[in-house]
Amino acid sequence: MLSFINTFNLITFAVLCAMYVYQAIYVVLALALKHRQQMWQAPQKLHRYAAVIAARNEETVIGELIRSIKNQNYPSGLLDIYVVADNCTDRTAEVARAAGAIVFERSNRQAVGKGYALNYIFNMIEYSCSEQNYEGFFVFDADNLLDENYVAEMNKVFDGGYRIITSYRNSKNYAFNWISAGYALWFLREAAYLNNPRMMLNISCAVSGTGFLVSSEIIRKNGGWKHYLLTEDIEFSVDQIIRGEMIGYCGRAVLYDEQPCTFGQSWSQRLRWAKGFYQVFHQYGGRLAASLFTRKTHWFSSYDILMTIMPSMLLFLLSTLVNLSFFAYGLLAGRLHIVSTASLAVLWSFGNYYATLFAVGLLTTITEWRQIACPAGRKILYLFTFPVFVLTYIPISIVALFKHVEWKPIVHSFSVSLSDIRKEPTR
Repeated sequence: MLSFINTFNLITFAVLCAMYVYQAIYVVLALALKHRQQMWQAPQKLHRYAAVIAARNEETVIGELIRSIKNQNYPSGLLDIYVVADNCTDRTAEVARAAGAIVFERSNRQAVGKGYALNYIFNMIEYSCSEQNYEGFFVFDADNLLDENYVAEMNKVFDGGYRIITSYRNSKNYAFNWISAGYALWFLREAAYLNNPRMMLNISCAVSGTGFLVSSEIIRKNGGWKHYLLTEDIEFSVDQIIRGEMIGYCGRAVLYDEQPCTFGQSWSQRLRWAKGFYQVFHQYGGRLAASLFTRKTHWFSSYDILMTIMPSMLLFLLSTLVNLSFFAYGLLAGRLHIVSTASLAVLWSFGNYYATLFAVGLLTTITEWRQIACPAGRKILYLFTFPVFVLTYIPISIVALFKHVEWKPIVHSFSVSLSDIRKEPTR
């Protein structure tokens, strides 16, 4: 019995390591080549873009986003702003118009979600504004803010040949509490130690939520936006990678995003994400796995994104449940040596998971220290709460397996300007 428990845990650990050891290589590469990040030459052309914003009851924050777009170090005549006020019951449309955006209002209580709103606005632009001849579309959420050089930096990568580009995702409210910091640290790690090394290795990156640029050719080819699962961003990434598209990353294009601050909001949002990842894996997992063997080049991009959507948390849960079962058996049978072995296995699993996440948070905090708008003491404090934040995904992943989940908007109320964020101490 003891031999079986130890062998089972060893195999589980080995499988997880084998699946994700490449991400450790990403980290080493990012650190080794930190001062040799790809520098894009001055673009041959300043391309014409439209910024697209899907907003639902965002009157508090949308004005600041539009102002940050209008303050770009990029010719204003080459950058228009469109807002779809989606099922709004507040003054989102009026505030957006007053700030200088072109606004379309949508009312549809059946087709609910960001994917439907994006499809609506893309179709409206195609039918009503096709003469503008946009070459690409930026996609933002209403709570975002942009660094002044965001569009100019993204234009360099777009001009370099990439047709989909994601950016560096920072936070507006890192310092608020351990929940907002947990989100922010995760996204900073994603930018610095996933998308950045992917770009170095010429492996496809992945769009994460907001702050990306997509060629109008792709939108026209798709007939608008056709991704309606609960995580339409990762669905879009997976679909494009299967089709052979390479998603680029621009680390010099900085976007600030608002993160939830209450556990209730966080639970609701991450439950949708967990369910959405299950949906994407169910719908695209087979084709993605098949592309590992059918693609002659860039096959590792398929593997990488497959590991991203793989429900690996369930393997960790399975291991924990098996050990808890042995623990219960040992108690009932009076076999204390089994109880001891199973207990140590569970404690070791969670301890190892916590230590790994702490190391990830520590590394990200150290290397991105100057980018984090938060007092030094809180940065250090949130290193210890970051693993706890990620571990709360365990019950969320379980509930998402069985619960019907619908798209629900997250309330955004953290209205700050770019200058306000830069006033926040970083030391």
